[in-house]
Amino acid sequence: MTFLYTMTDPSVTEKAGQVILERQAVRAVVLHGSEVLLLYTQRYDDFSFPGGGLNAGEAAEKGLIREVREETGATGFSIGPYLGYGDEYRPARRPGHDVLFMRSHFYLCQSDYILGKATPESYELANGMVPKWVDINEAIAHNESVLRNKPSSMGISIQRETFMLRYVATHLIG
Repeated sequence: MTFLYTMTDPSVTEKAGQVILERQAVRAVVLHGSEVLLLYTQRYDDFSFPGGGLNAGEAAEKGLIREVREETGATGFSIGPYLGYGDEYRPARRPGHDVLFMRSHFYLCQSDYILGKATPESYELANGMVPKWVDINEAIAHNESVLRNKPSSMGISIQRETFMLRYVATHLIG
């Protein structure tokens, strides 16, 4: 497995006896030339890769198919090579836990360019999340602009997404 990054939210500090909640996530990198299938989230004004957390006991491939279909309506979707993983430490939002450790696994995938009907979850609808094909350099520039002007309350997800956009642009698109 290829290690890609570690990111830690500035509010997370290491203390003895912390209760850590672990979560595994999967994310799809779907390319058509220099365009990448992303989710634009109006609430945060950023682009992110489709994917999300795995359910207990769920296989990575099954979870990735579920997440991508829900969020994008992608048809003709198939999972290709494993690209690697990154680790994140952030505040836990679940009672009884101090820190959330999330490992995101990234896969190179394929899908048809024409997307079907997405079936996002209620919080995704509330956040204004919509799938879009975006030129990768435009997505990087957009997220970098958001990062420069981000409020201190914004989490580290956009850092992960922007890091991976740069990684894909350099290593997969060239």
